[in-house]
Amino acid sequence: MSQSLKALLMRQQELQAKAGRERADLALYFEPLEKPLSWADKGIDAFHFIKDTPVLWTSAFALLAHYKPKLASKALAVGWGAVKVLKSAKSLI
Repeated sequence: MSQSLKALLMRQQELQAKAGRERADLALYFEPLEKPLSWADKGIDAFHFIKDTPVLWTSAFALLAHYKPKLASKALAVGWGAVKVLKSAKSLI
């Protein structure tokens, strides 16, 4: 029993060492992508923050409508059109 246990422990150590080497090799390949992926992650976080705080974007649009009503009406038309396109595309998928 102890001989098979020793064999299993040796095999475990070999596999852990192999996994460590493979992780290091993989990290070398993905190192150039680290910065662009971090920017994409920050963009996704910003999108979720804006999406999760409707008071923020509603207030921003209210300020825009107050100070620049023509621009606000154009933004509203473009936004409404985009929502319609997204809903129709979503129903196709």
